[in-house]
Amino acid sequence: MATYKGIQGFSIQNLSADPSNFEEGQVWYNSTSNVWKVGELTTVGAWATGNNMNTARAYLAGAGTQTESLAFGGQEAPGAYSAATEEYDGTNWATSNPLNTTRLALASATAATQTAAVGFGGEISPGALSGATEEYDGNSWTSSNPLNTARIYLAGAGTQTSGLAFGGYIPPANTGTTEEYNGASWTTSPGSMNTARRNFAGCGTQTAALAAGGYVTAAVSNFEEYNGTSWASGNNINTARYYFAGAGTQTAALVFGKYPASGVTEEYDGTSWVTSPASLNTARGIFAGAGNASAALAFGGAPLAAGVGAATEEWLGAGAPTTKTITVS
Repeated sequence: MATYKGIQGFSIQNLSADPSNFEEGQVWYNSTSNVWKVGELTTVGAWATGNNMNTARAYLAGAGTQTESLAFGGQEAPGAYSAATEEYDGTNWATSNPLNTTRLALASATAATQTAAVGFGGEISPGALSGATEEYDGNSWTSSNPLNTARIYLAGAGTQTSGLAFGGYIPPANTGTTEEYNGASWTTSPGSMNTARRNFAGCGTQTAALAAGGYVTAAVSNFEEYNGTSWASGNNINTARYYFAGAGTQTAALVFGKYPASGVTEEYDGTSWVTSPASLNTARGIFAGAGNASAALAFGGAPLAAGVGAATEEWLGAGAPTTKTITVS
């Protein structure tokens, strides 16, 4: 007769606490709560609340992964521009050395790492746009050559040595200007976005980037993909939005949040967008994101009509481990 060990490859254990790592279908007895448990994998994504940032702010930028991410710049209060930099280790945020150029509404190469990031653009004082570019080495920021087109509310993609800047706002008009970064200087691409916009989400790489939503004269749902030369329109996101964040690649992406404050989340499979049944726990806009489509991170922002936030949330994509209690009758 077949046994549980013969089928699953391990015995049923008597444990005082649920194991941190388990196989799907593994069964154990929790002697503390006196219940039987089984390990399963989620079939849909969900947002889990993490520890807050040290400096609450909005209009910031982010890069890295869910367990090694970076937050920098922003606005800590009306008129209080920020240069603050923080590193996240998957549990807590630690303050690092600040940006050289204090600013808000800047962008980053979203696929960059915590120890090799790059930030660019933004506003250094009311009405004063900046093209300043800075590189982070895991400890401090070093100034590099600026963008050719200074702007705010732009988006970015790529890495520290192969970055991309696109879209944004140059009062009084939006722009679709696209620039490529080689780790030293910026080159304006002949391929401008089809829809000039600001306050949108961007992610991906220098030769495979995406741009979703944003603000034209109102919130839009327009979606575009960049191939390293030109932009092509794709299937729109389901919820028109601006002041939100995104993470991932051209074939697997995630967008989440918006302003006015919302937690609405959508997933992209390379062809179409599907609205997730899971929303951010803290509805917000004007925040930053990092990570990928299966393990994203949301942090900071403006969860309320007034004030800024420090809330952090982790996206647990399909396949995340979860435990369930076995009940009998």
